[in-house]
Amino acid sequence: MKHWFGGLRRTLATRRDETENRRGLRISLIEGIPANIIANLLGGPLQTVYLTYLGFTAFHIGIVMAIPYFALLVQVFIAFAMQRWHNRRLYLTLFGTVHRTLWIATGLIPLTFSEDAWIPVYIALWLMSMISGQAGGVIWTSLMADVVPAQIRGKYFGIRNTIHWFVVCATLLLGGQLMEWLPGTRGFTVLFAVSAACVVWNGWSLARYPNPPFQPSESGRSLRMLSKPFADRRFLMATVFISAFILLQNIVVPLFSYVMLEVIDLSTSKVTIITMLQNVVMMISYYYWGVLNSRFATNTLLIWTFPLIAASCALWFGMAVMPAMLTLIIVHAVLGFGLAGYNLLVFNFLIGDSPTSERPIYIAVFSALTGMAGFIGPMLGGWLYELADSGPDWLQGYGITALAGTGMLALSLGFAPVVFKRREA
Repeated sequence: MKHWFGGLRRTLATRRDETENRRGLRISLIEGIPANIIANLLGGPLQTVYLTYLGFTAFHIGIVMAIPYFALLVQVFIAFAMQRWHNRRLYLTLFGTVHRTLWIATGLIPLTFSEDAWIPVYIALWLMSMISGQAGGVIWTSLMADVVPAQIRGKYFGIRNTIHWFVVCATLLLGGQLMEWLPGTRGFTVLFAVSAACVVWNGWSLARYPNPPFQPSESGRSLRMLSKPFADRRFLMATVFISAFILLQNIVVPLFSYVMLEVIDLSTSKVTIITMLQNVVMMISYYYWGVLNSRFATNTLLIWTFPLIAASCALWFGMAVMPAMLTLIIVHAVLGFGLAGYNLLVFNFLIGDSPTSERPIYIAVFSALTGMAGFIGPMLGGWLYELADSGPDWLQGYGITALAGTGMLALSLGFAPVVFKRREA
């Protein structure tokens, strides 16, 4: 009888664990829907429209695009703080809500400040918002690594990202059409009002995440914890390569919307439709990358994402011989396929190859190094586009992007196979 009751207790405990695990997967899926609505009503091409409305130049837009990468540096400090902050759900909810609330607050700038203050106030609010968002990012990644079983990780995130990118596509399409129907202040009022409602929805969802026990670092809160990822030579080599690639990528990719809107002079609806096409390709590709990841090693697949992203930039050369719209459709289709693979695989690379107890500091170091590269890239890109304003039209229109893509292609074909194959050895 005692043996029977012991078996029953173990069975019930297993079922509770399974229920909690499934609930976590469901909440993660739901929580991402309002988060993606906000990110695409207030970010992406619609953010560029709002920034030009506020009077931002190419250089200023480059600064705005660089700030999320600069804010990644906060993850190093959060990784140390997590050794004391074991309630990951609480801090994830706090940082996530502050991040999106501050982003919503940028919509009040034209109503509360004089025009000469719009640019600095937006940058200040955006910086604080991104710091909060990136602080929550390392906690979310650590939490999801514990919530999603390793054996289904690739497939689950493939399905999750597919659903979320369907939401992204619908949001971009409706947002772009809205700005055509209600240009200027009236359109932005609707975008920010819908986003404000999504902040409440997202905060409620974040507060319902599971909260499994956190495994602290064996080094505690000492600086020895920071040395561990730097002592992992293979991890460091991969991180340095990705940082160099992101530096080149971010000179041009974050400014795609600016070039289409301000240089090529496409309408807002055309730019959002092109961006939506990219996201449709991403939506479909996430699922297939996830299926492939269940069959092939993460690093093997990751090698192929870099040439795809590079090719999407080099293909801007096509504008020299093809219509701009056709070239941009091809560019964004290839970019969507490449980014879907990279986003999924680099996440699995991080949480799959880092020791459980040291995962937050591995994520933080990766984010800090790639973040610095990502920070420099858009500012350099904004400066180059302003410099090219006095040059030939082709240089601003497609030359800078295509030349950066050629450099990325050389880097990805020459070094990625060596770096990532060596890591698997």
